Amino acid sequence: MDNTVLLSLRNVSASYTTRQFGIFGKKIKKPVLKDINLELRKGEIFGLTGKSGCGKTTLARCILGLVDYEGEILLDGQKMETTSRQIQMVFQEPGASLNPTKKIGWLMEEPLVIHGIGTPLQRLQAIDEMLLRVGLDPSYKKRRVNELSGGQKQRVCIGRSLILEPRLLIADEAISSLDVSAGAQILNLFRELREKHGLDILFISHNKAATEYLCDRVAEMREGKIYC
Repeated sequence: MDNTVLLSLRNVSASYTTRQFGIFGKKIKKPVLKDINLELRKGEIFGLTGKSGCGKTTLARCILGLVDYEGEILLDGQKMETTSRQIQMVFQEPGASLNPTKKIGWLMEEPLVIHGIGTPLQRLQAIDEMLLRVGLDPSYKKRRVNELSGGQKQRVCIGRSLILEPRLLIADEAISSLDVSAGAQILNLFRELREKHGLDILFISHNKAATEYLCDRVAEMREGKIYC
């Protein structure tokens, strides 16, 4: 890890509009994030922990450009204005992120096709290499989602996110739906991806023990504010 800043959040705030006293009530804004200032450095796994509903996922969605916010989010000093392929996300429930009717190879290839990357042969080679990187044999590309365990599904989700070679991976509660053994294996995979491939990770979890085990630095979110 060096001290070069990869991602910078400056005075980031976000709110949701809701209605007071039911559907016919007055519209009010409910603050979710309150003046967040945070820096993620290159070469690190940064942990963000906190109770459910404290704003962790909203912060991740702001970084991805999926939620309106006030303030600035910079990647390598450049303003983040829209969703960028340079930042990818792995979600809590791997089964819900994967089309069960498709084979793993198709799911891995889809992001490359969408972005017009590579020839069919180049994409096939990239899929095989990525499956190996996330700890799966290339033969898994011929399997379907319902043939995999929860941990294997999450490995596919991670590989699918990394196939575009992003600068930053956001893992949002990526082990919370897995059993202890599978969760530990995913944590070790994240560590290996950082050490062998230089992947920068924002690891979001309510599991303090897992966060402290994996991450170089940890911050806690409480009621929309960050405490380092």
